Amino acid sequence: MVTRDTPWLAGTPCWADVTVGDVPKAIAFYQALFGWDIESGGPETGGYSICHKNGRIVAGLSPNFGPPGALPTWTTYLAADDADAVAAAIKAAGGQLLVEPADVTDSGRMALAVDTAGAIFGLWQGGTATGIGLANETGSLTWNEHLSRDYDASKAFYRAVFGYDYQDVSEGAFRYAMLMVDGREVGGIGQYPDGTPEGAPAVWSAYFAVDDTDAAVATVGELGGSIVDPVHDSPYGRIGVVADNQGAVFSVITTPTPPDLQLPQ
Repeated sequence: MVTRDTPWLAGTPCWADVTVGDVPKAIAFYQALFGWDIESGGPETGGYSICHKNGRIVAGLSPNFGPPGALPTWTTYLAADDADAVAAAIKAAGGQLLVEPADVTDSGRMALAVDTAGAIFGLWQGGTATGIGLANETGSLTWNEHLSRDYDASKAFYRAVFGYDYQDVSEGAFRYAMLMVDGREVGGIGQYPDGTPEGAPAVWSAYFAVDDTDAAVATVGELGGSIVDPVHDSPYGRIGVVADNQGAVFSVITTPTPPDLQLPQ
């Protein structure tokens, strides 16, 4: 388990939120699945809601502030010491800004970007809100990874923007590396394996820890969600890729105890 009350090191996945069309429906789904304590955000936040587990912040739940009909989705945010400087680096490396850096009251400064492979991600420069306060615990964020069809170009982009070191764990046709911050693994970056549907876009994926992956996936179905990729074992745990009852995709994983992969303390 990792708890934190101070800003995360730059480049660390520090926040994740799900954007949906029906906020009350999403609240009911995630409360039932993860046991989150969620209260609908008030008018001053535009309905943006904060999710808690064991009294600590674990995720956000947002109404759709974009064009009508936008697909529900989970977004990973990477910590930035200076969101404006990182935004400039994104542009210099060939990425684009979907939302320019902007203050979110005194909570922090955020931006949304798309990388050279087409994956959307966020930036978060912590203010009074530093990001998630609990990780690697049941019902909380435990891993984030970037997958695309251009592994080498994506690695080059994120190294240029965040200065990542990489720990390569590729084997045969499997191409994957750990994102290293201050000598610790904070996330992953990989190439889509053979057999991935042709239209699959580059993505940042969020993984949430559960005690029993098979039981969690079954609960997703009971709550109106769906299975995107059948449950399978990996070197790091048992994984299920699912979609919630509005179509937002995320993963659940049962990891060894203690987790092999931990966010920096």
